[in-house]
Amino acid sequence: MRNAHSDYRRPLALVALLAGALFLGGCYEDAGDVTLYEPGEYKGEPDPLLDDSGTESFNEALRERFAAGQTDR
Repeated sequence: MRNAHSDYRRPLALVALLAGALFLGGCYEDAGDVTLYEPGEYKGEPDPLLDDSGTESFNEALRERFAAGQTDR
């Protein structure tokens, strides 16, 4: 005589095993995706705003934006 509990345990265990494998598969990380950084050396994409940073026209635009944002306070 078969136990009534054994009828659903096997499919349930299979679903749990497959779900666990799916969740653990999401943790995979390719070693080629890691960027190693050196102190003091920027390895990212060039920043186009960096050339404008510190110029008088850039600083003036920042001052105007700041002043416009502070008028409601």
